[in-house]
Amino acid sequence: MNYIYWQTLQIGLVFLLPFFIILITTPYLIQKLTEKGTVVKDYYKKGNKMVPTGGGIAIMLAVLFSMSINSLFYKFDAPNYVALNVIMLFGLFGILDDMIDIGRPAKLVLMYYCSYPLMQYAAHSGMLLPWIGHIEFGIIYSQLIVPTFVLVTANLVNMHSGFNGMSSGLSFIILVSLLIKSLMAGSIDNIIAIIAVAGATLGFHLFERYPSRIFWGNIGSLTVGSAIGVLIVMQGFILSGFIMLIPHTVNFLMYVYWRFKKYPQVKFGRVREDGTLEVPNPLTLKWVLPYYRRVTERQATYAMYAVTVLFGIIGILVPEQWI
Repeated sequence: MNYIYWQTLQIGLVFLLPFFIILITTPYLIQKLTEKGTVVKDYYKKGNKMVPTGGGIAIMLAVLFSMSINSLFYKFDAPNYVALNVIMLFGLFGILDDMIDIGRPAKLVLMYYCSYPLMQYAAHSGMLLPWIGHIEFGIIYSQLIVPTFVLVTANLVNMHSGFNGMSSGLSFIILVSLLIKSLMAGSIDNIIAIIAVAGATLGFHLFERYPSRIFWGNIGSLTVGSAIGVLIVMQGFILSGFIMLIPHTVNFLMYVYWRFKKYPQVKFGRVREDGTLEVPNPLTLKWVLPYYRRVTERQATYAMYAVTVLFGIIGILVPEQWI
C-alpha cells in the first residue's frame, strides 16, 4: 500500500508540474512570439487572423524543468533519461525544421538517428502473428524497426493537423490511452518522462484548442509525436500502438493517393460566411466530414477526437501480441 501511495504521488507530480508550468509561461510566450512576428495565418477564421507559432518549445522546456525538479525527490530509472534524450533530439530537429528547409532525404536520415539511443532498450524482438506464429526479428528489430517506428510516428502526428487544437488534442488522447495500458500492465517506471510530456501536452492544448491562441509548430508535433513512438517501443505496444494510430495512418495513405494521382496541391480550405468549412476535396482525413456535410472547424475537430478515442479504446482492450 505504501509503494502504491508513493507511486501515485510520483505520477501526479510528474504530470501536474509541467502542466502548471505551461499554464503559467505560455501567455508570456504568446506575447513574445507575437512581438517578434513569429506568426502564421489562421486560414479557417474570417479576416486575416494571425496566430503565434512555434509554441512547442514550451513543452520541451516544461518537460526538462519538471524532470529536473522531480529528480531531486525521486530516482528515475535510466531508460527515462534515454527516452528524454530522444524526445529532445526530435524537438531540436523541429526547431531546425522551422528555421531552414534541409530537404526530405536529409530529414529522414537525421530523424532516423535521433531515435538510435533507444536500440538498447527495445523491449521485444519478435511478434506473434495469427495463423503464422512467432516471428523473431533479432537485431533487425533494434537496428531498423525501433528507430523507424519512432520516426514514422512523429511524422504521422506532424501530418495529421490543420484545425485549431486538433494535433495536440489527438496526441493527448493517444498518450493517455498508452499510459492507461501501461498502468494496466503494471509497467510505468521506465516511462515517467512520457508522463511529463502528457502533462505538458494537456496544458498546451488549453491554449491551442479552438480558437487557438498559439500553434505548436513542427517543434511541438515532433516532440510529442516522438514521445508517442518512444512510449510504444519501450513498452512493446507495437500492435496496440498501430491500432491507436490507424486514423493517422489512414490520413497518410490518403496523402499518398493524392500525390500518386498528381492532383493539385492545396494545404488549406476556407470558411464560409455561415462559419462552416469549405474544403477542396476529401483527400485528407480531416476534410472528409466537411466535404460531405456543412460543419464548423470545431465540429470537424471533435469528430477527429471521437475517431481517435474509439481506436484508443480498442488499442487498450486488444491483447498485446508482441512477446
